Amino acid sequence: MSQSSLSLRERVGVAIFQSSDTAEAVRSIREAEAAGVQQAWFSTGSAGLADVLTMLSAAAIQTERIKLGTAIVPVPARHPLVMAQQALAIHDIAPGRLLLGVGSGDRALFEHGYGLPQATPLKHLREYLQVLRSVLYEGQVEYRGTFFQVSAVQPRTAPIPLLIPALGLKAFELAGEIADGALAAFCPVPYLLEQARPAIQAGAEKSKRPAPPIIAGLPVVFSTDERTVQGAVRVFVQQISQTSTYAHMFTLAGWGAAIQGDTKALDALALELAIYGTEEAIRDRIQKLLQSGIGGLQLINIALADPAKEQQHLYRLIGSL
Repeated sequence: MSQSSLSLRERVGVAIFQSSDTAEAVRSIREAEAAGVQQAWFSTGSAGLADVLTMLSAAAIQTERIKLGTAIVPVPARHPLVMAQQALAIHDIAPGRLLLGVGSGDRALFEHGYGLPQATPLKHLREYLQVLRSVLYEGQVEYRGTFFQVSAVQPRTAPIPLLIPALGLKAFELAGEIADGALAAFCPVPYLLEQARPAIQAGAEKSKRPAPPIIAGLPVVFSTDERTVQGAVRVFVQQISQTSTYAHMFTLAGWGAAIQGDTKALDALALELAIYGTEEAIRDRIQKLLQSGIGGLQLINIALADPAKEQQHLYRLIGSL
């Protein structure tokens, strides 16, 4: 189903930050569904957190409608056939509700923590998705590549949407070639529209297929005070800018000064990324973003005082769209 045929609320999801407590994470999904949220997105995060697909299996049993997205499941430590088996298990419980985002993950974690090399992550991811899509969509795979040599038959199929994370333009182009969507977290919207979207379209043209949507992950701050918003979002920008992929993306987007320590530029970038203000202003901003060419939104609550209360506020806002 194309994004244009979906309602506003169906194109907006919420990021639910997973704790080590699976029961707490499942409660959050249930609360989001009760408020009318259509999509809940989780990431695997660090090695100490619960496995996201196992957790979503539990959530699938205790919910009825909400789509369950992964943003992302890292692929280096999980063979594509194992990923397919886990995805099929969730699909059996909740048909049509899994949105499977897979990616290379934190390079430092897998190289230094797991001892798994990550020399060419995009090439590895390309092969991974080719194997995963074949087994999920066709029920069989015969593949001989650099990273995978696979021969397998799966007795059933499931057309589960496969998405990949994208920050750099090569990743967006790859998403256009092989994925059902690009997950773009903390990317300035002008960069997504002016640079990323042409890249994803170019990739789609290579594969002679429609361009998949860009799902933008953007922070939401319930405050009308710009200095408060700047301070809250700036912390996240400074953290993610420590990674080379984000530093490269922000430079491509014209925000090199911000990641090099220019305070004014950093504050301006924080406001560029944030959806903030009154509830009416936030709702209006969401609508304009989805009219601009962004395929969907994954909203990330940046709490100021009471995380649980503000997350519930965001659930209700999304549910009312």
